[in-house]
Amino acid sequence: MVEFLNWLTVRERTYDEAMEAWRTSCPRFSTWEDASIAGYVLLEQVGDRLVVSLTTQGRDFIDGS
Repeated sequence: MVEFLNWLTVRERTYDEAMEAWRTSCPRFSTWEDASIAGYVLLEQVGDRLVVSLTTQGRDFIDGS
């Protein structure tokens, strides 16, 4: 999950981009779902795009890792 959260800090990522890179059908690899449930990511409408960003909890998590 740390890798995913760090990936979000490199540049602005859209929801579609995040889903393409991180979605999985494998129940043992649920990075997106785990980060979302933990409250580490936030979806925001920015103009005509849905953008994924870190929450304060997400930043705290990667800062503590």
